[in-house]
Amino acid sequence: MYTGVIVLLIHRMTATFGKLQSRTLELKDGLNIIEAPNETGKSTWCAFLLAMLYGINSRERDKAGFIADKNRYAPWSGAAMSGRLDCRAGADELSLMRTTRRQTAPMGDFQAFYAGTGDSFPGLTGQNCGEALLGVSREVYERSAFIRQSGMTITQDAGLERRIAALITSGEEDTSYTEAADALKKQLNRRRHNKTGQIPVLETGLQDIRRQLTELDTLESQLHSARRQSEALSAREGELTSELALHDRWETARERQALAEAETAAAQAEQTAEELRRRIQEDRIPENDTIGRLRGALVNLETTRKAMDKARTERDEAVKALLRAEAAVNESPFTGLTPEQAEKAPLDLEPKPRFPLWVVLLSVLCGAGLGAALWLALSNLLLAVVAGCGLSGAVLLAAGLMTGKKQARWEALAAEARQRRTEELSAYTALYRAAEEARAEADRRSATAEALYNTLSSNEQAILLEIRRFAPDAFDSSTADSLLRGCAVRRQELTKAEAAAREARMRLDLLAQKAPPADDGTPLEPPARSREAVTSELAAVRADLAAARSATDRLTGQLHAVGDPVALRSEAARLEEEIAALEGEYKAIRLAMDTLEGANTTLQNRFSPELGRRAAEIFSALTAGKYSGVVLDRAFHLSAEQAGDSVYRPSALLSAGAADQLYLAVRLAICDLVLSGGDPAPIVLDDALASFDNDRCAAALRWLKEEGKRRQILLFTCHSREAAFFAGDGEVAVQRLTADA
Repeated sequence: MYTGVIVLLIHRMTATFGKLQSRTLELKDGLNIIEAPNETGKSTWCAFLLAMLYGINSRERDKAGFIADKNRYAPWSGAAMSGRLDCRAGADELSLMRTTRRQTAPMGDFQAFYAGTGDSFPGLTGQNCGEALLGVSREVYERSAFIRQSGMTITQDAGLERRIAALITSGEEDTSYTEAADALKKQLNRRRHNKTGQIPVLETGLQDIRRQLTELDTLESQLHSARRQSEALSAREGELTSELALHDRWETARERQALAEAETAAAQAEQTAEELRRRIQEDRIPENDTIGRLRGALVNLETTRKAMDKARTERDEAVKALLRAEAAVNESPFTGLTPEQAEKAPLDLEPKPRFPLWVVLLSVLCGAGLGAALWLALSNLLLAVVAGCGLSGAVLLAAGLMTGKKQARWEALAAEARQRRTEELSAYTALYRAAEEARAEADRRSATAEALYNTLSSNEQAILLEIRRFAPDAFDSSTADSLLRGCAVRRQELTKAEAAAREARMRLDLLAQKAPPADDGTPLEPPARSREAVTSELAAVRADLAAARSATDRLTGQLHAVGDPVALRSEAARLEEEIAALEGEYKAIRLAMDTLEGANTTLQNRFSPELGRRAAEIFSALTAGKYSGVVLDRAFHLSAEQAGDSVYRPSALLSAGAADQLYLAVRLAICDLVLSGGDPAPIVLDDALASFDNDRCAAALRWLKEEGKRRQILLFTCHSREAAFFAGDGEVAVQRLTADA
């Protein structure tokens, strides 16, 4: 199995990764300029290269403001994430392939085989591929040769620290000051950290034991006092109990006297109840249910009587309304007729004027007379005929005009008469219908009043007949109701007498159950104090006694709960010994940390100058000699010195562009130290020169071209100035990407 470091030269990358769908990127040895506009996949290609070398962390999860790579670079097409990397590793041409078999492990399947033969390349796995080919872990590679515009600054990492320490010490990469200091600090904090750690826990335990020992002494004193109080209260309880026994004997005598009085009262109450029961039976007084039913029936009679009175009133009103409606009908000219008959009755009108026949005869006679006269006078027959006809026509025309006027006047009078008849007929119809409705309402009201009267009469007679069976004087409702109230009063007297007899008997039975046995007849004197006073004092004494006994039990339990004094003192001694031992360890660890800090300072003094010197050379080249010095501590806090100025200025005081150039110089210097060798690992720059002005960009490009003679460099940029700078330069590979290629 191959375990050595293989230096990598990338020929080709094919990716189904993020927005890249089966895209291919061809690369050359030396400096490669990959120009592409924004959102064409530059950063995705860089992330793909890392994924091919080091894989995808499937355990990484999305967080606020952060998307895990497995989700960020999931193919937009929905296909499975996969890729291929063709490269030269040492003297061998290899093809690396990563595919996705399970959705939860993107690019989890790895293959490495010789190009051309397809034979598996031994020693490479998906886990060790990047470190075997580049010689460093992913963390070291990302903090040295993998340079993004958004990640120009250098952060501290234990792997990078071990790598640098190996270069300036013995060459072993298993030593990290940060890891050692963290381990010692954890041990130190394990023993004491503010109020936590082993020592504070033991000190707290020791304080608890000492508190328990003090508490034991206090509890024993309180227990002794509680026992003495219990004994005194117990003696007083016996005295008060004897005094109560005297009260019991006195009250027993009183109870026997009360029992005799209860026997007499019970006999008298039972005799009274029996006498009332006998009289009620003799007078045939009905039961309460019957009395209640009959009184309810009388109440219902009154309700029916009121309903009947109301119905009679409504009947009278309906009859009055009927009389008014009939009077209105009788006043109409159509009285005696139904609306249908009235509608068919003829209209009383004068005859329609007709053309008079005598006028025709008169016109003929006049025309004939005129014609005869003219014929006799003029002897002209034609003139006589024309004149006679003209006179006859004039007479007829005058008569026709007079007849037409009379007929028009007759038609107007007839239309007016018909309109008046229609209105009168409509009014008569309404009055006729109202009279019919009033007659139906009067009939209905009369029937209702008659039915209620019949119901009232029959029910009243039936009820009075039933009441006269035990009250012969009940001939009307008021008398019957008065007699029923008297019966109810007598039944109530009997009920009260029976209840009094039962209560007297129950009291007698109760007293008989509690009756004390007969005494010896010795006369007793009343007690000196009242039972209440003795009972009150006894209750107070018993409460105090219970409290004292409870306190005794509680104190005894607390003593047992606190523990054995001998065991507690032994545990306290053991804890004091452990605390002393841990205090010694704490001081020893503190001394070791101080010693490690001194050694780290010495190592830093050896490490920083070499890295600073190389960074200063690169920074000076990038800034055309404006800056001549760079210093940095082990935490990579950077400062720069301008040429001719002895003051170092922190990177935070530089412009954004100058700060990026400073960080780029330090990154490239770290590459020289960490990723050096005869065939060093490639450098990847993702828009790392975006903030450089044209002059410093040109200086950086010249440096990168020179560095490209020793290693492969991939410079991704969204600007065209880098490609333009190397236009016509056959030593630099320039290619332009588009959104579709």
